Amino acid sequence: MAESMRIAVAYDCLFPYTTGGGERLYRAYARRFATRGLSVDYLTPTQWHGDEPPEREPFTVVPVTGRLDLYDAGGVRRTSAALRYAWALFRALRQRRRTYRAVVVSGLPVLNVFAARAALVGSGTKIVVDYLEVWRRRQWLEYAGRLTGTIAWTLQRLAIAATPLATAHSALTARALRAERYRGRILLSPGLIDSDAGSAPEPTPAADPPYALYAGRHIPDKRVETLPAAVAAARARGLDLDLVILGSGPSSADVSAAVDAAGAGAWTRRPGFVSDAELVALMGGATVLLNPSRREGYGLVVVEAAAHGTPTVLIADDGNAATELIAPGVNGFVAVTAAPEDQADAIVRAVEGGADLRHSTRAWYADAVQTRTVERTADAILQALIGMTPPADLSSSRHTTTDSEPHPKDPREPAA
Repeated sequence: MAESMRIAVAYDCLFPYTTGGGERLYRAYARRFATRGLSVDYLTPTQWHGDEPPEREPFTVVPVTGRLDLYDAGGVRRTSAALRYAWALFRALRQRRRTYRAVVVSGLPVLNVFAARAALVGSGTKIVVDYLEVWRRRQWLEYAGRLTGTIAWTLQRLAIAATPLATAHSALTARALRAERYRGRILLSPGLIDSDAGSAPEPTPAADPPYALYAGRHIPDKRVETLPAAVAAARARGLDLDLVILGSGPSSADVSAAVDAAGAGAWTRRPGFVSDAELVALMGGATVLLNPSRREGYGLVVVEAAAHGTPTVLIADDGNAATELIAPGVNGFVAVTAAPEDQADAIVRAVEGGADLRHSTRAWYADAVQTRTVERTADAILQALIGMTPPADLSSSRHTTTDSEPHPKDPREPAA
């Protein structure tokens, strides 16, 4: 029966032509659906040069529009690009409205939701909206300004109301959906680890001299500029610790100023973006990974570091779902705030954890790569959408859960 089914995944980016957590997730969905015997279309803009995408995939890449310039100079998504893709997605789905048994559409940007619902109304095609993040009004205003932010938040609320089935990848996002008045069914995924990560190399001891590592874009939400002062505070407590800052972006000038202000030039390296091989080597040799982001929808970098036995230090924040991946003292620590002394407290504990902490971090990863995989999430989606039973090794797992209650309550959520 599966061979006769066709399913679509809709997102305006495709890995490896653009890189990020969402890109990796939706490609992994499409691959998993294909391995389960479904015919899969990936509806996306053209992101490659030439007539055909050079990467061979088990699914069909369907370009629905031309190349899009997704971000402005400040790292904010362009409204014009979101509108173009939403319109192209609407037309593509309208033309294929009797083709698909189900469609998985990203909830970011939210215009995708309206496009899919409008194109497929009355077709019988089932829709799941995959929410990488759900922002409160304050976050939208900080990100896009008062006018654009208010419009975006209002559209998000309307999109949530129009969502028939939602997928969330953290308890934080599930709670945010409820806070934004979603009353439908939420499928809370067990995790987003690609099973290919299981082939990660054996961990190695931390490099000598030791260093803390940041890997990612430089945008305001990442708060990269807080790291030089934080590591300087840790060094003032007797740690011999250098700092390596990878990546670049709109806030790189602030990072440079922070390095100068902390007197960190002599012990800070900033190689920019590096090759995959260099990233693997740096991740494996780091004593600790630092990610001071205030906003993460999942936090896959925690898992990537743990594959090498490298613990992570995060910051407690209302928008940071990555903290759900940290078992304090097992695979890292969570600092109370992004203030230098608070981060330094967590950094010192991570460094002093030494080989024991690296061992427990790798053990955490060994369990996570079996139980928190994107394949389990994809199989749960198929079961919810089209009744396809997960493989025998997954069907009894307590980690694959669906939530059909109208008002879930996370045990960590304070009482109203």
